Amino acid sequence: MVADISFSVESPEGNRKLSVSYARDGVGEPLLLLHGIGHHWQAWEPVICVLAAERDVIAVDLPGFGVSSPLPEGVRYDLSTVGSVLGSLCAALGLERPHVAGNSLGGLLALELGRAGLARSVTALSPAGFWNGRERVYAYGTLKALRAGARSIPLPVIEGLSRSAAGRAALTGTIYARPGLRSSESVVAETLAMRGASGFHQTLAAGRSVLFRDDVPDVPVTIAWGTRDRVLLRRQGVRAKRAIPGARLVRLPGCGHVPMNDDPALVARVLLDGSSGRSDSSGR
Repeated sequence: MVADISFSVESPEGNRKLSVSYARDGVGEPLLLLHGIGHHWQAWEPVICVLAAERDVIAVDLPGFGVSSPLPEGVRYDLSTVGSVLGSLCAALGLERPHVAGNSLGGLLALELGRAGLARSVTALSPAGFWNGRERVYAYGTLKALRAGARSIPLPVIEGLSRSAAGRAALTGTIYARPGLRSSESVVAETLAMRGASGFHQTLAAGRSVLFRDDVPDVPVTIAWGTRDRVLLRRQGVRAKRAIPGARLVRLPGCGHVPMNDDPALVARVLLDGSSGRSDSSGR
């Protein structure tokens, strides 16, 4: 089921309505899925069917991304504010401390929800916030180049490129280790999502000073990193483990920055293990 939900958020002009799009499927304990910057909830499609057999899966378009509304005027896209907005979203959806999993920006937000006591478990795939200065500059340059490409290439050219494995690699090879596995339709849709992301620049600006250095106590945390991540280099996972000593650190062999497409079976298993307390994933 794909639907929209509206709820109130605080702004300098008083309470304002925010509309968020989400997909929901499955049975079991709730699992909230948060995508990365410039992406949309469909990033999780390769794993949703597997997850839905054991979890009530809710994949959302973050505010200012996908087809969700941007945050109201004057509301910052910083970590604590967006974390609070996601807490309000969970309340509107009737989710009491769901399991939360996220990728990149979504992984950072998942950790923030865990730190705030709003998640019963956290699984973060290549989360942002564990970079040093040079690595952040490199990641920002990479993301800005992806955005510039998405905005400059005419739609007929994007559609033409999407029809070949080489073209899909040219469009999405930065974030996927196996871009040829993506369908033409998915590549076109996610390129347009990057093009239309109204919260892109505000999110980058808010993240310049973000360093996640706090522990996430009393919450099971799994941090997973693709061995072929070209956006957030995998050595950042070691820093994440140092910041959150109780976390389980998992390798995702052969996976890129958005690993759900590169190895859906492995990623689904890591997500299910992370939201159940098990630690038997072979990707460890």
